[in-house]
Amino acid sequence: MAAATEGQRISDWRIRDFAPGDGIVANAVAGAGTDWLPITAPGDTYVALIAAGRLEDPYAARNEAKAAWVRDREWWWHARITLPAPTIGEIVELVFDGLDTFADVYLDGAILGRSYNMFRSWRFDVTALSPGEHDLALCFHPSVDMVSGDPIPVWPTFTDRVTASRRTLMRKAQFGWGWDWGPDLPTVGIWGPVRLTQRSPTQIRSANFSTLAIEEDLARVEVHLDAQGDGELRVDLIDAAGTSVASGVRHGSGKLSFEVANPQLWWTADLGEQPLYTLIVRTADAPEFREQVGIRTIAIDQSPDPDEPGTTFFRFVLNGVPIFAKGANWVPASSFVGAIPDDAYRDLLTRAVDANMNMIRVWGGGIYEHDVFYDECDRLGLLVWQDFMFACAPYPEEKAFLDNIRAEAAEQVDRLRHRACLALWCGNNENQAIQFFVDYATEQTTPLGGLVIYDEVLPEVLATLDPHTPYWPSSPWGGPSPNSMRGGDVHNWTVWHGTPLVPDTDAVGDFESAPEGVAFTRYAEDMARFVSEFGLQGAPDIGTLRRWMAPEDLELGSAGFLERIKDKADKATAMMLPVTGMPQTLEQFVDFTMLAQAEGLKFGIEHYRRRKPHCSGALIWQHNDCWPCVSWSLIDYDGVAKSSWYATARAFSPVLASFRKEGDKVELWITNDTLAAVEDVARVALTRFHGGEVWHDSVAFDVPANAGVCIWRGRAEHANDCLLTVRSNAHVFPANRVLLAPIKDLELDPEPSLQVQRSSEDGILLLTIAADSYGLAVHLRSDDPAIRYDTNHFDLAAGEQCVVRVTRRDGGPVSPEAVEIRCFNMTLDK
Repeated sequence: MAAATEGQRISDWRIRDFAPGDGIVANAVAGAGTDWLPITAPGDTYVALIAAGRLEDPYAARNEAKAAWVRDREWWWHARITLPAPTIGEIVELVFDGLDTFADVYLDGAILGRSYNMFRSWRFDVTALSPGEHDLALCFHPSVDMVSGDPIPVWPTFTDRVTASRRTLMRKAQFGWGWDWGPDLPTVGIWGPVRLTQRSPTQIRSANFSTLAIEEDLARVEVHLDAQGDGELRVDLIDAAGTSVASGVRHGSGKLSFEVANPQLWWTADLGEQPLYTLIVRTADAPEFREQVGIRTIAIDQSPDPDEPGTTFFRFVLNGVPIFAKGANWVPASSFVGAIPDDAYRDLLTRAVDANMNMIRVWGGGIYEHDVFYDECDRLGLLVWQDFMFACAPYPEEKAFLDNIRAEAAEQVDRLRHRACLALWCGNNENQAIQFFVDYATEQTTPLGGLVIYDEVLPEVLATLDPHTPYWPSSPWGGPSPNSMRGGDVHNWTVWHGTPLVPDTDAVGDFESAPEGVAFTRYAEDMARFVSEFGLQGAPDIGTLRRWMAPEDLELGSAGFLERIKDKADKATAMMLPVTGMPQTLEQFVDFTMLAQAEGLKFGIEHYRRRKPHCSGALIWQHNDCWPCVSWSLIDYDGVAKSSWYATARAFSPVLASFRKEGDKVELWITNDTLAAVEDVARVALTRFHGGEVWHDSVAFDVPANAGVCIWRGRAEHANDCLLTVRSNAHVFPANRVLLAPIKDLELDPEPSLQVQRSSEDGILLLTIAADSYGLAVHLRSDDPAIRYDTNHFDLAAGEQCVVRVTRRDGGPVSPEAVEIRCFNMTLDK
């Protein structure tokens, strides 16, 4: 039982399941009967069932299908609570920050109300009820049953999963019904905090902080207050040292404007610091209101691109500085969204910054993330592209549905609008673009169901609540048609999925599946302004597969392994065939897909960055996983970084040297994303795999701030015994290379004779690695997923050495025996 005081959470609950309709008969409203299981709120029903031994972990072995019964049951949550005695005029409210999804809320057997949207909070006034102990019970109904009779808008294609789940008719995390990287595990239960609050009639509901302009030694800011009552409100802006830098007073709701002298500006991690101020609002008869804010401006430049006539820029401008957005798409960190630990967010987002990212896109098929996500993005300097939660489907337009959406959007905008990290609101993921390709495939034009949401409902909410943050109707969007390279953002799924390119208004070509049609070298055809999705699949670490799969399934083609690949088409074959060749074992599949994914992302990122400023963003699909699987992620579910994460970190370096090769013609470009000019000497060399150079050239360069320049041109013919490399004399950019033949055809020594020296320093394991001949994709791995490497999956030239610092996520010591070292040469020799 939880005794409630001001704002106290109700965390201790019990759950029990029934056939639909049987819970009332069994007096579940009073917690009667046995077979109740303990659970914490927020929490997850699947997790509680696993802990109680009633359900085999759906992530393990072939257990996903064994959990299908959970969605068809009626789930009751019960708690004993103590209501406080309110003082005169005080209001007591029972607040649910997240109910998933269709629930009846009972107190002592009487219904208080109903929920029907996972993304809204629900508040119930319980002031008139007697103080003391009460039975609080919630009945969660099977979601599909609640919308079973409603008409569902569909496309003539892309409809199977939508029709089966009816997901578009409910305001619930869309990915929960399965995606091409996620399992079919729709959640149910209390996924947000539950609390009892006591407050006076005067209430400070919210405060929106906006930076209107930044001038020399001055920032003009605005605070929009939403308060209940017309009492005096005092506003203070406090810096990190505890000093008030601005203050003001007004009565009731409305705006206050301030000037902040010598402001400390919030920047992305790659460009500066992330100072946060505390905004405090006080009134005489209500608790003070506090939130963390940053002084910064954000805008999107869509002006005409004079160097590419007929096109427009799409670039974020932070504090007046155009930036190249380097980042990835974020999916929920677990299918069990109510039970994701805060530490998982901190680890994954810290590693985004460690990979030189400055933006994360919260994808529209998941959830509006928990507060800790945005706290970390504010702290770390990661801009957030925030989708509203609509994805890959037409949606209803009935009035009740739109009213529900309007309330959802208003609440989420009110909740997130003050965030320093918030860069853009986006209406949905791919709905307009898929409609475009459906029309292209069917040779007919049909209206998109739900268009009114993105063209009217969301813009109206934002115009009222957050007029200063940019809004974008969809992703992709812009130009003369969705996914056009001439303007806005593009999802490049020509590589991997074989989707036709849209260079102008119309798609060009057919849907491809042959290796040459989906090859990552086709990124070079992409003249997009901003690429908000692109990627290739790579397997997770072999240790992750061993931890989650049954031993008998640890082989290529097994049913258990294929269940880990939700993108059913065998696209990995088309990816690997021209690059690494085909694997013969599961271990080779892991190595081959990892390397092909890394090489493909390297190629794509380098191409997009060389096009700066004509292209001003590259957001990889995807950063993380919601379960252990084969997907497009950079970091697998167990937290092990793939080869692609390290390749991305190098390709996203603030200063990048990259080769552009067309036939035997080669260019070397320096891309400088910093705010200062870079000057150095680049050493270009044609290097033999077995040692020695054919030739080298030293190239002095001086590249302006925030610019890219071609500094060298030369020739390099097809060769399988050497490669072209570039290094920086002053280490201003990471060494880079371009291979002159497919990896499968390279004349690599199958035994490059890796020499390893091990030492320790303050609990950190130091590994000094050298090779007698060229080692391609030298990688360190461990069966301990908590082990971290400061560099990994790197090449070693003959006679070269690299020192790797090995740590544990928890700061504990690392045993030298816990780490094994291999390279791709050795994989090919199997």
